Amino acid sequence: MAHLPERPRLGFFVSHRGSNMRAIFDACQDRRVRAEPALLISNNKSSAALAWAEEVSLSHINLCPTGAGSEEALDEAHLKALQNADVDLIILAGYMRKIGPLVLAAYANRILNIHPALLPKYGGQGMYGHHVHDAVIAARETESGVTVHLVDGSYDTGPIVDQTTVPVESDDTTETLAARVLKSEHSFFSETLTRIISGDIDLDSLR
Repeated sequence: MAHLPERPRLGFFVSHRGSNMRAIFDACQDRRVRAEPALLISNNKSSAALAWAEEVSLSHINLCPTGAGSEEALDEAHLKALQNADVDLIILAGYMRKIGPLVLAAYANRILNIHPALLPKYGGQGMYGHHVHDAVIAARETESGVTVHLVDGSYDTGPIVDQTTVPVESDDTTETLAARVLKSEHSFFSETLTRIISGDIDLDSLR
């Protein structure tokens, strides 16, 4: 895969609010991350992310299997939209669907996801949002964290790019732990992107 350009163009996949996307967008605007937000793709036409993208003039599109006609057609539409926007790096920020094989192949080692736990613990199908934090608390873990990983054809199994820990307090509820982890996500994703863009992290070396 070709090296990332000095200022890569970012394509976001979001299903709902997209708070991590907004944090990265702000970091790009503040020049803390040397990248250009280029496109938002959402499978949910009612998502807050689409309304927000309209407000900030970020190019955006709603693409779902029903509208596309099939999963295969959706995959093709995703790839066309990404290529038309000259996207270099894909960011999954709360996207609740698998990425199709065409996009996976075209953007091999260029698709990043963030997970609210220390993978490989508490990952896999169904492990998202409060389900992850419920499981961490039920297991009486003393720490959780955030994982940025590359995306492959399965849930949460791609190579780990970087991780950071978040303490689990003895009196934590799902809500308090979720808030602490999300706050860490918002800073950590941008920090990891900066390390990728600078060359400190080589995505192509990860297996």
